[in-house]
Amino acid sequence: MAGSITVCCLPELENNMIEKIEACNIIKRYNSGFALECSLSLQKGVLYTIVGPNGSGKSTLLKIMGLLDRPDSGSVTYLNKDSSVLNPQNDIHLRRKVVLVPTRAALFNETVFDNVAYGLRLRKAGRKAIEGKVMKSLNEVGLTRHKDAHAYELSSGEAQRLALARALVLDPDALLLDEPTASLDPDSTRLIEDIIMKKVRNSGKITVMVTHNLNQAKALADSVIFMYKGKIMELADPDVFFSKPATESAQQFVFGEIY
Repeated sequence: MAGSITVCCLPELENNMIEKIEACNIIKRYNSGFALECSLSLQKGVLYTIVGPNGSGKSTLLKIMGLLDRPDSGSVTYLNKDSSVLNPQNDIHLRRKVVLVPTRAALFNETVFDNVAYGLRLRKAGRKAIEGKVMKSLNEVGLTRHKDAHAYELSSGEAQRLALARALVLDPDALLLDEPTASLDPDSTRLIEDIIMKKVRNSGKITVMVTHNLNQAKALADSVIFMYKGKIMELADPDVFFSKPATESAQQFVFGEIY
């Protein structure tokens, strides 16, 4: 039986902020023999970075926590205060509160403005509200002057900033970022890190970011999650994790012996 998803409802989900996400005894198997096996609790107001060698299960865990994939067993619970209710993973109100930004921006064949406005239009926001929110979001990511440009004309760094703007404009309760600066040039990387630091880190929401950039993880994280071979090996303060990792696998990773 596939794993279950539960979600807060007090009394209507759309009126309540997600305060915690809990994954309990999650197992996800693949034909290659890899298996994700872990439990995890995420609190609002904390920016978590997930680090670990390639193939550790970081992106798989992120997709399960973001309701884009189901575990083979175990449960993911979305909580508001002390209440939760069974969710068959098709609760539209919940899905509108959780946004995952992928490594490669999946842009629509439209203008920059329309890409950012898309989610608001799905939510039946008014024209004036859309205009104001989209322009505010584009300003935050430095894309205001590109608002009428076609999204496919953007550079890779600009496209990733557009994907981030499209997520931020929705003001999600849970923002999940999968390698948001992978393969970007240093200037684009710094811009996105600055957005995360200023706009996201102190939002009071649940924020989780997968990254291979250890300097980035150290600079941005409130808490570091280290994964290895499908398991969570450590969850620690970044200063503690990067100066004195507790497990042998984490030591090897931090000191560049495994990738």
